[in-house]
Parts: sequence; C-alpha cells; structure tokens
Amino acid sequence: MTTGYEAGQYEVIVIGAGHAGCEAALAAARMGCRTLLLTINLDMVAFMPCNPSIGGPAKGHVVREIDALGGEMGRNIDKTFIQMRMLNTGKGPAVHALRAQADKFLYQHTMKETIERTPNLTLRQGMVEDLIVEENVVKGVVTKTGAQYYAHSVVLTTGTYLRGKIIMGELMYESGPNNQQPSVKLSEALRRLGFELVRFKTGTPPRVHKETIDFSKTEIQPGDAEPKYFSYETESSPRAGEQLPCWLTYTSEETHQIINDNLHRAPMFSGVIEGTGPRYCPSIEDKIVRFSDKPKHQIFLEPEGRYTSEYYVQGLSTSMPEDVQLNILRSIPGLERVEMMRTGYAIEYDAVVPTQLKPSLETKLVSGLFTAGQINGTSGYEEAAGQGIMAGINAARHVQGKEPVILDRSEAYIGVLIDDLVTKGTNEPYRLLTSRAEYRLLLRHDNADLRLTPTGYDIGLITEERYRQFCKKGARRARVAAPENDKGTAGGARSGYACRSGYRLAEQRG
Repeated sequence: MTTGYEAGQYEVIVIGAGHAGCEAALAAARMGCRTLLLTINLDMVAFMPCNPSIGGPAKGHVVREIDALGGEMGRNIDKTFIQMRMLNTGKGPAVHALRAQADKFLYQHTMKETIERTPNLTLRQGMVEDLIVEENVVKGVVTKTGAQYYAHSVVLTTGTYLRGKIIMGELMYESGPNNQQPSVKLSEALRRLGFELVRFKTGTPPRVHKETIDFSKTEIQPGDAEPKYFSYETESSPRAGEQLPCWLTYTSEETHQIINDNLHRAPMFSGVIEGTGPRYCPSIEDKIVRFSDKPKHQIFLEPEGRYTSEYYVQGLSTSMPEDVQLNILRSIPGLERVEMMRTGYAIEYDAVVPTQLKPSLETKLVSGLFTAGQINGTSGYEEAAGQGIMAGINAARHVQGKEPVILDRSEAYIGVLIDDLVTKGTNEPYRLLTSRAEYRLLLRHDNADLRLTPTGYDIGLITEERYRQFCKKGARRARVAAPENDKGTAGGARSGYACRSGYRLAEQRG
C-alpha cells in the first residue's frame, strides 16, 4: 500500500469524470451513498474528445435506456443539443435511432453543474495513482499528492488515459486525450494486482475553421423540423427552433493520391502504432487502403458548438503528419482554402481484459472494485455511459449489501453490451451495433421505459412523480391494446397491475 495521509471516508469512489464516471457517480449518490468523484482535471468533466454528438444506431437506444433507468445523459443532451435528427426512418421501428449534435462545451458545463448540485456527491480534482487493497478487497485509493480516500466500493472509469500516448506522424509523446495528463502509475498498480491489460488505439480527425469552409460546394444536412428527445422527461425545448445544420462532402481522387503517396509516413503502416484500432471507425488512411476500389468516401462537417468556429471533420480520423493532414483537407471539395485549428491524432492506451469482470462489472480479482467505459475495451460515449450507470448502481448495492442488478440480453442493449464483454471479451475497441442484439425487434428506441423504468424505480433512481406518469402511460397503452377487456385492464391499472404486468401484456400484443 502506498503511504500518505487520510483525506476522507466515503462509501463509493469513482475515478474519472468522463461519460462513464459521471453516470456511475450520479447513480451511486442518488441511491443514497456518500460518493467521491475524482478527476485529473475539473475542466474536462463529461468532455467529448472526439465527435461532438450523442446517439445513432444502437448508441441512441443505449441513451434512452440510461434515461429509462434514471441516468443523466439523455437529459443533458436534450438541454444542450444544436441539432436533433431521427435516423433510419425509412426502415422498421426496431432500428429507428435518435442522434444529436451537441454543443460540446455547453454539454460538459451542464453536466458538471448537475454533478456539483447533486446531494451525497463530492467532485474533486486529483490524479489517482494507486489502489488500497487488503486481502483482495478494495479499501480505497491514493492520489499523486499522497491523499488517501477510503470507501467500500471503487469504480474505475479511466477512459483512454491509462499510459496514454498520442501519435501523429513521426511525433509521439505521453498524453491523455486532447493533450491532458496521462495516468501512468495506476496502470502499473493494476498489473501488480494481477490484472491482464491490453493495448488499444483510437483516433480523432482535425478540426477546421468555419470561416474558411466553402459551404456552397457541400450538401446541407438539417435537423428534424419537429425533433424528438432522448429523455422521457423532456417535453419541449427552445433549442428546437435554433438548430444548426451539418454539411456533407466527399474525398476526391487527389485525396486518395496524397494518402497513398505518404503511407510510408503513416504510423499505422510504418509499425509505430502497436495498439489495435476500432474496426468500425477506421482512419481515413486505413479506409483508402482497405477500400481501394471506392472512388470517394463521405465527409461530414459538424459544428462543435453554437459559439465556436471549430468544425469537426467526421470521417477523416487520422494519425498522419500535420503537413499531410492539411494537404488532405485541402483536396476535399469545399475545403480547398481551409485552415486547420487542431490536428488529428491517434492515441494508444491500456485497457482491462473484460473477461476478468463479473456481469455486475465487479472485478473477479478484487472484491468491491468495478470498471466501466473504455477501460473495459469499448469505444463511444454511449457505451461508456451505459456501463457507467450499471457500475454505479452495483457499486452502491455492494455497499448496501444487496444483490447486483444485471440486465438480460432480452431486456436492453446495455445487457447485450455487458454480456458480450464479460463472456466473449474483445480483441478490438468494441462498438455496439443493432446486429449484435438478437432481440433487437423488441429492444426498440420507443419502448425503453416499458423495459427498464420499473427497474429504475425499484433501485431508487426514478422519482415517485416520474413513476406515476409512467403508470398513467401504461394504463392508456393497456386499454388500447386490450379494449375487449377494458374493465379488467383498467382495474389492473388502478391497482398498479398496468405498471408491471400490464405493460408486458400490452407490449406483447402491440
């Protein structure tokens, strides 16, 4: 155990305030546990180091499930979106998926404000470098300054910070995302405890200045005129009439030629990058090589916020040298005179092999120690948040001496995600897809509350008022589904039957 001084006693400690950490800490605190949320930098709470968006196929389903359980991501994006759009509307309801462009700066500030105002929850800046473990039971954590915080449960949500290394062409240096401090010693502590770690890699594209884009050469991508929302509590938003468009363009033959001419300088082909990257979010140089028969690839230009000139170049993730990145950008229609504000980069990091976890996300090696998010080998804000709320719930229930909450694959995409991780593991950054869910026809975007709100209510994350509204909705739905048995169904609704069994009956018939 690392020596230091005792700084505080809590019931749950969460390490890392990304999307997993925020959900974990809020869940534990709302369930009545004295919770400490430690983060390397208070200015990076709920930060979006990559794309400024929430949702999409499978991912949007997860956000709705988080909200149905009583989590925060859906409410937060409803407060801070700059565009809302329902995808796949030409297909069946099982694959309808909501996606929002976020004002990424407002998103993180709003989430931070929620955390700061939540009872039982303390937010503090600190670099955790060691775990206090006695006889395979976690007791607390030790920070870089020597402060020792004690708790019955600890949740690790360290994202891509564990031994993080940024790679850009020939340039390499230790760093977390967006040039933040990396976490080095905590990775060493996990190895000492016997955990098996793997090396993964992800990346991000360059950001460009709005005033240097020729939008006349691109195709406008507006939001929905009457947007839907992620949270079941959101009824309307003043932002609905103030949406910002995205823009579509394509790579060109010149783009492909520039990349092919500079493959010897590409870290992923020169052998510099050791970590395994995400198959479903490849870099532009990887796409050009793997799909050499394709004459062009889609590029989306996405605003990063209402009050910034930065645009995210979706589809152009790269670790090429800076000069090559600029040449690539200027070969794309609409970007011929573009100015780059931030360069793209690849980042390597350590992840825990997730088969070392129980379905509750508690580690098998150390009792009371939970992990969630990209440390478990996943990619994406939504996958992280879905794990985060479950880890927070189960960390709190561990403190309370209660059985863990484990969602079945037939109940939720979150159940599919966690089951895949802990039973199969992953040899690449895992991304949730609708095709991974064998019950996807039942796990629709529009019925997440029917599936999960009773669970959220039972564990204390859904308020009495919200549950009353949920029951009223269930009674209406049951009467529509079974009009021939109106008396029995309505009577069941009054007795609480519709809040439980009646919902399931209506869902089977509807």
